[in-house]
Amino acid sequence: VQLQASGGGLVQAGESLRLSCAASGMIFKINTMGWYRRPLGKQRELVAAMTTDGGTDYADFVRGRFTISRDNAKNTVHLQMNSLEPEDTGVYYCKVEHLDLLGIVTIYWGRGTLVTVSS
Repeated sequence: VQLQASGGGLVQAGESLRLSCAASGMIFKINTMGWYRRPLGKQRELVAAMTTDGGTDYADFVRGRFTISRDNAKNTVHLQMNSLEPEDTGVYYCKVEHLDLLGIVTIYWGRGTLVTVSS
């Protein structure tokens, strides 16, 4: 399974960005899809995740500013980020849990896309 993320960039505080991640390859079933980020000098942390049936998990710092969505038919997940703050700057990673024919779950990570928010 390969993950291709896109949508990062440089914006000013208060502006918006939309991240997308598409999974491709030998896909049997994808469970949870989500986004993590690694702020400069910090550890990677959960931003938002969504299960196959639409259940969501958001980090507290999202505070209603971000919305995660997914298209199960296209194996894609999106992250709409509004009211961006300089503290949101970091590398954003897509994460996918894949279930294969044998029932084995494998975690895949995208290469990361840089989000920079200037004040």
